[in-house]
Amino acid sequence: MTHSEPYESDFEEYLRHVDASKKEKKLAWSTAIGLQQVDGLKPSAYLYETAKRNIEGEVSFEEAKNLIDSYYKHRTSRHENEESGTEEADKVSSRIAQILSEPSFNFSPSHLIAIHKRLFEGVFKFAGKVRDYDITKKEWVLNGDTVIYGAAFELKSALEYDFEQERKFSYKNISDDEIVRHIAFFVSRLWQIHAFGEGNTRTTAVFTIKYLRFLGFKADNDIFAQNSWYFRNALVRANYNNLQKGIHENPVYLERFFQNLLFGGHNELKNRYTHIGYDEYVKNNSVPKPEEVTVKSLENHSNKISDITQNQQKILNIIQENPFISQKELAQKLSIARETVNRNMKQLQEQNIIRRVGADKNGHWEIVEK
Repeated sequence: MTHSEPYESDFEEYLRHVDASKKEKKLAWSTAIGLQQVDGLKPSAYLYETAKRNIEGEVSFEEAKNLIDSYYKHRTSRHENEESGTEEADKVSSRIAQILSEPSFNFSPSHLIAIHKRLFEGVFKFAGKVRDYDITKKEWVLNGDTVIYGAAFELKSALEYDFEQERKFSYKNISDDEIVRHIAFFVSRLWQIHAFGEGNTRTTAVFTIKYLRFLGFKADNDIFAQNSWYFRNALVRANYNNLQKGIHENPVYLERFFQNLLFGGHNELKNRYTHIGYDEYVKNNSVPKPEEVTVKSLENHSNKISDITQNQQKILNIIQENPFISQKELAQKLSIARETVNRNMKQLQEQNIIRRVGADKNGHWEIVEK
């Protein structure tokens, strides 16, 4: 097996030409694969091939899931160039696609927990179990700070409370904007409880799609597939307060996401807009056009970065959008040699403008203030 990137491009091209009669399967797989981005995971070539077989009607969703599970059960070693986390991405993608294809749904904490178990059984030993420890997570969008998540001792009662409050809420005779605000509020609070140690965002996303369909919304476009990282950043900003720095929880990013998803809005869902540095820039300067906002202005509006070449600025802008991007992908986006990307990134690291966080194959890039 080779690296998934060429297969990813082939799969995207394939999806563009899929017959309209196969739309539901196409959307299930594109969403399932897209959601792996929230944890920086990429599926394998085998997953893409299996997805195509399902879309073409050669195998059912259940058979596709079984093929993926069987594939990893009988492997003895990881293939050269295969990224860490590929097995997780493959298994979870196939299970998300299967769940999204099913009409059944139950609005309850137990159903949320059951979704987590189905997604991560055989992947995490704690699949389907509510965490019994407290957590923090460093966030790029918060310059390394963390959201305050639900306390382990009260997670189940917090879930029960939020679900009960949502059951009591009536969507009758309210405007589209009010619907968007309320759904964003419910989903952001559900995510902030963070019932699961890992896989919380993907579980929340799958549950949300199922719930929206239960409410009568189509929720069948590519917004989750194309903007899963934005979705997570928006959830972070909807739950983050730092009063010492004058930062308050801000649901507007999540509301823009749901406006697009539910009512065909045309909000620009750019990750860099969710960064706390963007808020500070807007506050201290006249509001710029979105395309004028760069990493330089967001991260270093008071301390100018000097000696940045045009290629390096473009690299920084792309990293701002996707911290998990590979050098090969950067080279493809910029239409330059990978060696040129590597040289420029080394220079940025030497100037302490970027740094690598985590392992080479499963880490991410972080932009730091000079």
